[in-house]
Amino acid sequence: MSPHQANRPSLRFGANYVPSRGWFYSWLDFSADDARRDFADLAEIGLDHVRVFPIWPWIQPNRTLIRRRGIDDLLALIDVAAEFGLGVCVDLLQGHLSSFDFLPSWVLTWHRRSVFTDERVREGVGTYVGLLAREVATRENVFAVTLGNEVNNLWPANPTTAADSTRWAAELVEIARAAAPRLLSLHSLYDAAWYDPEHPFTPADCVEIGDLTTVHSWVFNGVSAIDGPLGPATVTHADYLVALAAANSPDPARPVWLQEVGAPRPDIGEADAAAFVRGMLDAVTANPALWGVTWWCSHDLDRGLADFPEREYDLGLFTVDHKIKPATRELATVIRDLRAGAGPSPAPLRALVCDVDLRAVPERRAEVAPGSPFHREWVRLRESGPLAIVNATDADDAEYLGARGVETVLSPA
Repeated sequence: MSPHQANRPSLRFGANYVPSRGWFYSWLDFSADDARRDFADLAEIGLDHVRVFPIWPWIQPNRTLIRRRGIDDLLALIDVAAEFGLGVCVDLLQGHLSSFDFLPSWVLTWHRRSVFTDERVREGVGTYVGLLAREVATRENVFAVTLGNEVNNLWPANPTTAADSTRWAAELVEIARAAAPRLLSLHSLYDAAWYDPEHPFTPADCVEIGDLTTVHSWVFNGVSAIDGPLGPATVTHADYLVALAAANSPDPARPVWLQEVGAPRPDIGEADAAAFVRGMLDAVTANPALWGVTWWCSHDLDRGLADFPEREYDLGLFTVDHKIKPATRELATVIRDLRAGAGPSPAPLRALVCDVDLRAVPERRAEVAPGSPFHREWVRLRESGPLAIVNATDADDAEYLGARGVETVLSPA
């Protein structure tokens, strides 16, 4: 066992909370009893935390108005989570959820201005972030705030540049830290930040902003087309993203939170979902950089609600009427086994050298994207056991490799 693996704290397991009744529209008539029923489901399968999503424009409908009732409903939800022993991460700017964008009217239509670049908007957002972070920090079971859910989905409707995006996130994380210094303050991006050469949010944003790195692993990004629902590229994609994040962090000890992962249809069929859960978790939980895993999502989306992409309806661990799924039972089994120490024994860690320094040259991101020669080589070697990634500039640094727990360095074929 490497020192890095030996010193790793117990992995966290949780769910991104999607209310079983009314989706996030339920914030408009919040019911603590409905939340209580939902959280009972999650506690029953052994989860230790939830990530929750207040809707930004319903709390700050005007740039200079923040509704007390909206804050009180959020605090009530957090208190219900505490009844079930659940920690809470609060995402602040929603922002983007399940293909819908929720933005206040003061950045739309005649008032259209970019969330990321307009100085008046930034001032209003900063006030909101500071107040919400300070309020939720009054609850002991809150451990983190995230600026928003995949805020890079708000581009290109909100124009920005790489420099402006970085400045926006760095400023808001510092506001959150100042308001709630005991909480983790985080920045959340979907994987175009890692794979798209033109994207104005970059890997440097992921690994340099916030107190740990978050990644979101979705195999409908093209990975499942490589080798199907249970192929090695699909099953190890979450592990690959965690490995990329660890390799590009300037701090070799910086943890990586797999903040979203799921089994989306049709990429992962219902008959394959349990096996995918087992294979994906077996792979990613062997990664010494991993902080925790948070499933998307807690409950299915009611099919009475219209206009969502088809895959969004069945992503829950539970149905809308609280029935547990086979994949959920598998998740609960893995959690129980890992907590009982029944997981695989840590093996000497190997690492594959990557010639692309994504922090320095983000325009080369396509060279590590799913299906690239580097990715395919990593998948091939990963079949022989856990496999980290190191940048070429670090491959001969014994102190760095020791800090990562890497014992063998491999060059691409």
